[in-house]
Formats: sequence, C-alpha cells, structure tokens
Amino acid sequence: MDRYVIKKAEIEAMEGTAKQHFMNENAQRTNKSLGDLTGLTGIGFHIVEVPPGRESTEYHVHYYEDECVYILAGRGRVTIGEEMFEVEEGDFIGYRAGGLPHTMENVGEETLKCIVTGQRLPHDVGDYPRHNKRLFRQEGLPWQLVDIDGIQHPKGGKK
Repeated sequence: MDRYVIKKAEIEAMEGTAKQHFMNENAQRTNKSLGDLTGLTGIGFHIVEVPPGRESTEYHVHYYEDECVYILAGRGRVTIGEEMFEVEEGDFIGYRAGGLPHTMENVGEETLKCIVTGQRLPHDVGDYPRHNKRLFRQEGLPWQLVDIDGIQHPKGGKK
C-alpha cells in the first residue's frame, strides 16, 4: 500500500462501517478505519461514531494491548472498573493493558464522535467480566472464547 494521506473532505464523506459487538446488541457504532486505509499494521486508528443511547463496545479489558480515546464531539459516560466518568469534546481516556475493564456510552442527544486508537499485537487476551468470558486472539488462528470459571491452571504453572 502506498497511500499516506487521507484528506479531510474524503474522511468526512466516508460512510464508515456499521459494527455491533458480538456480546452486546446495544453496542452499535460506525467505524472509519483510517489506519487501515494507509496500511498501518501495528496500531488501529479509527474515527468512531456512537448514536445516542448506544454503547461503543462491551465492558472489557485487554491484557496486552493499550488503547485510548479522544472525544471530538458529543457527551459520553465512561465506566472504568466500578467508577463512572462523564466525558465530552476535548477529553482523553487512556486504557492501559492489564488495567480495569471499561466501556463508553453516548448519554447525549447528538452523535458521540471520537478517535479510538489501539495497539494491534499478534496476540492478545481479553476478559468480558459481565459475561464471565475470556477471549484469546492469536494471529492466524480463530478467536477462542471460553468461560473464565472453566480455565484450568496446572500446578507449577506461572500466573
């Protein structure tokens, strides 16, 4: 891929891709994956739009990948662990790898528009605490979603 620049007019004219999280039917958003258009492979860079009353994703945590959000327009409520934070235009949220589970909801009357950036490592593990599920992702293999309670830890294994 030899594309390096995407002009503002093209970004604004992009329809984006409608997405719904596979574990949360209320998590509906539109993604404009600008990083993909320029061939970025180590990070994802997306403009995400979340309609009023919808969530950006299912409540989750990544163990290996950092991600962050910068609010461009609208109002949201971010849940990080057990705490809730009101966010709006100009606010930044950093979700560090291995940190607390998180999600974001549009609590305003207009579209919540933000930049979402995250690492794209060949391997990641994530938890969905509200569903008691763990997701294993390894490049080249199908994703594996398992019940956390069913995970066995052999004696002598590292934690």
